[in-house]
Amino acid sequence: MSKNTVPKRTVPKRTVHCLAFEPKHLEDALALSRQAQWPHRLEDWSLTLSLSRGLVAVDAETSQVVGTVLMTPYGEDAATINMVIVDEGWRGQGLGRRLMDEAMALAGGRPLRLVATIDGLPLYEKLGFHEIGTVLQHQGEASPMSVVAVEGVAPASTDDRAAIAALDRQAFGADRTLLLQRFAEIGAFTLLRRNGAPVGFAGLRDFGRGQVIGPVVAPDADGAKALICPIIAANAGRFLRVDTTDDAGLGPWLADCGLRHVGGGIAMRRPAPTLSAASAPLSPRPVSTFALASQALG
Repeated sequence: MSKNTVPKRTVPKRTVHCLAFEPKHLEDALALSRQAQWPHRLEDWSLTLSLSRGLVAVDAETSQVVGTVLMTPYGEDAATINMVIVDEGWRGQGLGRRLMDEAMALAGGRPLRLVATIDGLPLYEKLGFHEIGTVLQHQGEASPMSVVAVEGVAPASTDDRAAIAALDRQAFGADRTLLLQRFAEIGAFTLLRRNGAPVGFAGLRDFGRGQVIGPVVAPDADGAKALICPIIAANAGRFLRVDTTDDAGLGPWLADCGLRHVGGGIAMRRPAPTLSAASAPLSPRPVSTFALASQALG
C-alpha cells in the first residue's frame, strides 16, 4: 500500500432483532412517532395495538426499538398495514423492507391496504401495492357555524351498533365490528336515518392534538355533510381532524369549516382491485366512505 493510499473505512454491521410488538414497547414506539412528527398519543398507539398484531425492530446492541409495524386484520376479508416507522439513524439499510415482509407474512392471504407517504411509495410499489386514490388530511380549529337541524340526524345508541357495523361493512368491504365497538367505548356516533331506516353514520373520538371525525359513511355527500356539520358546530374553537379522500369531494367544504388541507397520503392496495364480469356489482354500493377511521385503520 502506498503512503498516499487512504485505508478503506470499515463500517460495523448493525444487527436488529424483529420481535412481537407488545404493550411494553409502546413508550419506545411513541418516541419514534414523535421523531417522525406524528401526532399520536400513547392512548392512540395502545388502541391500534389492541386491534392489531405487529413487530418491533430492536437494536441488538442497545435493546432500543428502532422500527415498528402493525397489521390490523378485519376478519379474513382485509387488513391494513400501518405505523411503519424506522428510526432516522437506521434508514437506508433495508429495515423498512424487512418490517413490511414480516407484517405481510402476519397478514397471510388477506388483501392488504395502506396509506403511503411519497417517501414510502417506491418500497410499497416493489412489494406489489397499487395506487388507488389520494387521502386528504384536513384539520384545524373548527369555525363557529349555525346549524339547521336535519331530520333523521341524531346521536346513536347502543341499539344502533349492529346497523352501524352493517353500513360500515357495505362501504369498507370487510367486517370492522371490533374496531367500531372500541370507538364507541371511547367516543360517540351520530346516525343518519332516511324514511326511518339507518343509511349513514359518523364517529367522533379523541386523537392526537384534539379529536378526529371518522369513519363517516353515507349514501351521498349531502348525507355526509349532514352528519359532520353538527359535530363541527358543537366543537367550535376546538381542534378537529378529518381524513377524507379526493373522490369524496368534501375537501373545499371542510376548508370552509376551518379544517384546512395540511397533507395526506396515497391510498394503496395489494393485490390491485379488479372488476371482472364475474365480480362486478349489479349496482353501485348504497353507501360510501366519506372519511376514514384513520390513515392507519382505513
